[in-house]
Amino acid sequence: MSKRTLGILSLLLLVLLGFSVLMNFALVATAPFRGMGSARAPGNFREIELYAGNSEAQIVHIDIEGMISSLGGSPFMPGSSLSQTKRMLEAAVADPKVKAMVVRINSPGGEVTASDVLYQAVKTAASKKPVVIYMDSMATSGGYYIACGGTHLMANGTTLTGSIGVIIQSLNYKELLGKVGLDSVVFTSGKFKDMLSPSRDMRPEERAYVQGMVDEMYARFVGIVGEARSIPIETLKAGIADGRVITGKQALADGLIDETGYIESAYKKARELGGAPNGRVVKYGTEVGLGQLLGVLGSASAEAGKPTRVELNVGDSQVPKLQPGAVYLLPAHFAL
Repeated sequence: MSKRTLGILSLLLLVLLGFSVLMNFALVATAPFRGMGSARAPGNFREIELYAGNSEAQIVHIDIEGMISSLGGSPFMPGSSLSQTKRMLEAAVADPKVKAMVVRINSPGGEVTASDVLYQAVKTAASKKPVVIYMDSMATSGGYYIACGGTHLMANGTTLTGSIGVIIQSLNYKELLGKVGLDSVVFTSGKFKDMLSPSRDMRPEERAYVQGMVDEMYARFVGIVGEARSIPIETLKAGIADGRVITGKQALADGLIDETGYIESAYKKARELGGAPNGRVVKYGTEVGLGQLLGVLGSASAEAGKPTRVELNVGDSQVPKLQPGAVYLLPAHFAL
């Protein structure tokens, strides 16, 4: 057998082996969703039972996980999809079997606009059916912003929450450019177009303008907290609304939440508020296709005359990536 024939057979075996591995991965990943064809909620979501009940009534569990961003997330990566979370809330409201929802938040915060959109979605759902908010390990800044839309707020005693504030952060490397003999040449259509430029000192009028934006967004945040928790705005500003992070125990003492407990306590409260003491607790899920699986594992790119290349992007998936020009509701140590 020629070397060329052996090479072709070896390549074919490698391709088949790779395909077999991917198919097995896909079968394992989608195992929780198979065999549940009859359990389907509005919005084409699968119903995954978390706790059984003795009635047809349901309590729906919805997760808001990771950085809050309009860019969303994927089934295996940090960050909840904004549009999918909204659809889950809408599906739960539309389903007559659903009597209440438990929204579990485990997030350091994120973009101002994305946080505001989810806050409004939670508040809209809560105007129609009870929404119990459960804060897990962390529900700070934008995470707490969203929580304020709920009917009843709960947290673990060790949860990190609060961080009521807005942050815009920039880096200045003008001195470094001077040391290495570089200069930044910029052409703008107006004096504020290169605002927050890292290659020069900030002008006084720019500083005032940026601070004005921060103050405007902060006023909205504090107003939402004050309305949701019936706390005077001036009391908030003079105390816990200074950006500090607090525990769930402290949040209860300061009136930011209604009680402390565990996720089971949140289910019990949702059953109580929804008038479904024996209701089933279900979680919405989506089937994971092979295309999504491949997208998570890597991105493939092919150039003319060159072999297909697969790039794996898993090394820094846990690190929040902040987008240039965006404004965030985050604790300072996350604004990198």
